[in-house]
Amino acid sequence: MKQIAEVINLIPDSSQHLWSGDLATARRALLATDPRAVLTINGSFALVAQEGERVVLARSLERPLRYFLAKAADGPVLIVAERIDEIAAELTRHGWGDQFHPSYTRMAPAHHVTTLRLIGCPDPNPVYRRFFDPPRGTLPADLDAIGRRYIEALYQELRGWLAAQDPAAPIGVPFSGGIDSGAVLLCLYKLLLDQGQPGGPARLKAFTLALDGDGDDARQAREFLRRTNLEILGETIDVPAAALDPLRAVAVIEDYKPLDVECAAVNLALLQEIRARYPEWRLLVDGDGGDENLKDYPIEANSELTIRSVVNNRMLYQEGWGVDSLKHSLTYSGGYSRGCVRGYACASRYGFVSFSPYTRPAVIAVAEAVPFAELTSGSHERLYALKGEIVGRGVRAVLGLNMPIYPKRRFQHGSATPRAAARLFTEDEARYRRHFHALHA
Repeated sequence: MKQIAEVINLIPDSSQHLWSGDLATARRALLATDPRAVLTINGSFALVAQEGERVVLARSLERPLRYFLAKAADGPVLIVAERIDEIAAELTRHGWGDQFHPSYTRMAPAHHVTTLRLIGCPDPNPVYRRFFDPPRGTLPADLDAIGRRYIEALYQELRGWLAAQDPAAPIGVPFSGGIDSGAVLLCLYKLLLDQGQPGGPARLKAFTLALDGDGDDARQAREFLRRTNLEILGETIDVPAAALDPLRAVAVIEDYKPLDVECAAVNLALLQEIRARYPEWRLLVDGDGGDENLKDYPIEANSELTIRSVVNNRMLYQEGWGVDSLKHSLTYSGGYSRGCVRGYACASRYGFVSFSPYTRPAVIAVAEAVPFAELTSGSHERLYALKGEIVGRGVRAVLGLNMPIYPKRRFQHGSATPRAAARLFTEDEARYRRHFHALHA
């Protein structure tokens, strides 16, 4: 059995955004005997490290990390990249293009160290070692205490991220007025107000997409900002609905799941217009992952789910059914570990660096400690009401602000009127899947 002849890492060091420490230290953490050492890496990363015959990979939840094993005359070559098309292009460059198929690419699952050793023919399976395994259901069934802990964790993650940024750089929040983007905006506003940095809250802007100048999110966002006396932060981004291109979104996120594709389509429209208005803008902070943390998805819409499976499975919405499950996709991973690309790839396409505090382990750990089963007693309605209760109480306790709480609405559905959304977003997975495969025909 031949060992790895070469590792080709196509992910530039400049794309790693560490808030403390350096890349050499981070890579040593990957190689450590105890996988929990990866939790000491503070920031956004998709890293590979090699020690003799052993190659290890790990990533933070909000970004992709893919790999492909190519066969060369001198032995196997491991190609590591963020994107499937980057792997395809590298194979073609070396004359190995006939080995490629998108289903042969692999995604390193979030919250695990992926280890490849003595790769040859036949190829042994990678070994996954979990580095993040927060205890579940350990908090008391006290919504005030839970809310405080959750927003304190959110606030501290934003504080750490803010300290690592250029103090003069403007910060944009893709903003619907919903619970997740609302809490992010209020935390950032309070941090900038209290820290006395140059520009203060004037660095902050809430960008709201409105297709054809209308949409439920646009009205909701204006109402949120009016009720919190932050109207000066708001900017509506008006985009014609005709500009939406879900097939382009398929190519950007390299996936075909309808909700992710259509979310990416509106995200691309928003980011393209922000870039046109502000050529130098770089930093975005969003609310991605908040729904996953507090389990705010309609269970009825997925025939595979029950409330018991949702509240009793570890990080189900963040990771899917888990790396040991038959349902786990080797090509894509599962849950938000798969869906993260709808945000990361779109932001990267327009030169933005995006961040969501909801994807950070410290925030997820608080969410996992919530005693969901005890608080819901098998009731869907109680589960869906929890997020607003937890975040609203937490914002009031930590920030001293009364945050408006509105019903959940997906980004793509809120970007237009309900009638327009029904016409624009048809969830046509077969069409998206055909287009994805045509890209690599």
